[in-house]
Amino acid sequence: MAEGGCTKTEEEEGQAPEEDPQSYHGVGVCKWFNVRMGFGFLSMTTRDGVPLETPVDVFVHQSKLHMEGFRSLKEGEAVEFTFKKSSKGLESLRVTGPAGAHCVGSDRRPKGKSVQKRRAKGDRCYNCGGLDHHAKECKLPPQPKRCHFCQSVAHMIANCPAKAQQSSQGSQGSSAGLTGEKAEHSHSPPPTD
Repeated sequence: MAEGGCTKTEEEEGQAPEEDPQSYHGVGVCKWFNVRMGFGFLSMTTRDGVPLETPVDVFVHQSKLHMEGFRSLKEGEAVEFTFKKSSKGLESLRVTGPAGAHCVGSDRRPKGKSVQKRRAKGDRCYNCGGLDHHAKECKLPPQPKRCHFCQSVAHMIANCPAKAQQSSQGSQGSSAGLTGEKAEHSHSPPPTD
């Protein structure tokens, strides 16, 4: 028993400085919460049962919220929490609703995979080059392959003289000369160093 007691005491000593003595109890409201990033700040009005003259900010991460499903907080929602002092400031350890109930949470949800994302300007159909759809949605039969830069069927984008000319105008010195040479010898393999 003495050995088990010593081991237990050592475990308690290892945990005690991190959890028990340094954790405090607070009551307040959610100041703000970013549902997309999963964090926010609580505005603490009472610390260990003593009302505060000015509210104090406490960091909260969604992983510390006591609730089912998608974890978030609604702005102004009443909360109770335990927190600790860290090198970055006050940080919540567990956040609940009043009297230990589940948090209510925000009505907002981050835009996920179910919401169709806006296509980038350069997003084109690989079959016809149209901007309003992708190749799998294309109504045309298979088309000849085209340069993505100038839409020519004579070459691909890697050998595009129009793109080479544009990049040579934008670059300076010797790199402009090399780009022009590559455009002239479009069918030769690239030099190896």
